[in-house]
Amino acid sequence: MTPRKSFPPVRACLFDMDGLLLDTEDIYTLCINIILEKYGRSNLPWSIKARLQGRPGPDANALFHDWAQLPISEAEYLSQYAALQAKHFPDAKPLPGVEELLAKLGRTRWFEKPKAKATTEESKGHRVHIALATSSNSRNFAVKTDNWTELFAVFESHRRVLGDDPRIPPGRGKPMPDIYLLALDTINQSLPQGEKPITPEECLVFEDSVPGVEAGRRAGMRVVWAPHPMLKKEYEGREKEVLAGRMGEAGDVDTHQLGELDDGWADYYPDLTGFPYDKYGIVVPPAEVEQDESMKADVSEDIVAKDS
Repeated sequence: MTPRKSFPPVRACLFDMDGLLLDTEDIYTLCINIILEKYGRSNLPWSIKARLQGRPGPDANALFHDWAQLPISEAEYLSQYAALQAKHFPDAKPLPGVEELLAKLGRTRWFEKPKAKATTEESKGHRVHIALATSSNSRNFAVKTDNWTELFAVFESHRRVLGDDPRIPPGRGKPMPDIYLLALDTINQSLPQGEKPITPEECLVFEDSVPGVEAGRRAGMRVVWAPHPMLKKEYEGREKEVLAGRMGEAGDVDTHQLGELDDGWADYYPDLTGFPYDKYGIVVPPAEVEQDESMKADVSEDIVAKDS
């Protein structure tokens, strides 16, 4: 089909975390492979890992156990898995381009300042609101982000939706759209007075997983897909289906929510370095605006607590 080329400017960016912001996917694989080797099983192949990525823990664990057939109970597996995660997750680091991207998006709050509104040239820009939408539960989120509190402080606490959020019904995690629609709602419920609500098509979802891409597409949002190189290799030749959300991750459910091949709503990038802000109608203020007292005064103090 002819791709859509005209979109409203992006007003909100919604981020996955694992494998998108932090390089945790190889750590997940390491932890699983340690357990598999212990019980004489082969390493986790990407054909299986691709199905686990992005899903809530219970859903991913069920898929894993169907494949692995370990000679231990699920409770014992989870106990060993959690211990390995606690050991290795603190080693996670931001992926290429992440720190610059979040810093630049955070800088767009300048456009809400009186000084920016009084300047004709800078008034062309607008604030881009951001939220986190991760399938990681609260405990894992705290462990993974403990060394990166300043980086994650850009996500205000009320704009973080985690995998164990009670507002997401059981069975409605990624690839269903609920987590991204909820993330958008957290933004709309906290917009400055007088700012009109943000619509799904004004949102840009950042994802690395195939179920996550489908979740974003089902939510009616534009999507950036920045997968692990091995995941990209696993879906080589099927990229168009991935970007349309048509890999069948949720089965034959609400198919009207899915995109079409080459519809222009989703894009692939190998990583987040050199992100093309102009393509999405995002204007980034110059770095020097960070020195303005009004910017320093409202820097978020929502630092991730160790016990959150």
